[in-house]
Amino acid sequence: MQVLLRNKIDNLGNRGDIVTVKDGYARNYLLPKGLAVAVTEGDTKSIEAERRRLRKIVDKERMEIAALSERISQASLTIASKANEEGHLFGSVGPKEIADALTREVAPVGESAVRLEPHIKALGVYEVPVHLSTDVNVVVKVTVVGLESE
Repeated sequence: MQVLLRNKIDNLGNRGDIVTVKDGYARNYLLPKGLAVAVTEGDTKSIEAERRRLRKIVDKERMEIAALSERISQASLTIASKANEEGHLFGSVGPKEIADALTREVAPVGESAVRLEPHIKALGVYEVPVHLSTDVNVVVKVTVVGLESE
């Protein structure tokens, strides 16, 4: 069965793509959840209109992601954490802390977008990759500093 995807679906296609899937997958999952529309011979005009509408949405999202990636690549984050005299952190700085700092200082970014392996466990300057979309990855500069002791 051919369907027009209304949303991006991993391992299947992007918004606005016409893909062929098994009938059961379309009837039981894609169509009831509103993720796709069935493509039939009689609906070619309405399907093409829907496809153009979805392409406009995709183009708008690409422009927004490009602007966001530019802002993130120019950003420099500073994260304070407790550390000992040698510069080893008492915990670690992970994707959640970096995503929170990006959200506070630049723009909302989900924790899953921050691709940090392994967690940061020492003071210093790090370049952390951020995955914004399928084809857009950007690097943000993160400086981890020690908290001032009282």
